Amino acid sequence: MATRKPFLLRTDPEVIAALQRWAADELRSVNGQIDFLLRRALRDAGRLHRRDPGGGDTPSPDSIERDAPDTR
Repeated sequence: MATRKPFLLRTDPEVIAALQRWAADELRSVNGQIDFLLRRALRDAGRLHRRDPGGGDTPSPDSIERDAPDTR
């Protein structure tokens, strides 16, 4: 299993309460929900590569398209 790095997050109590409700709705811990949301946001922004089944990193299709030279 991959090593995880702990860090402290300070945020508004209202944000934490909303995250707690959302996490409960999706049967996750608050930590798991934050990790899920951060990974999704990073992937959607093209800043996190998906892992392929072989364990390596592969770029998302969006980042490949974005990084391709414009040939028009």
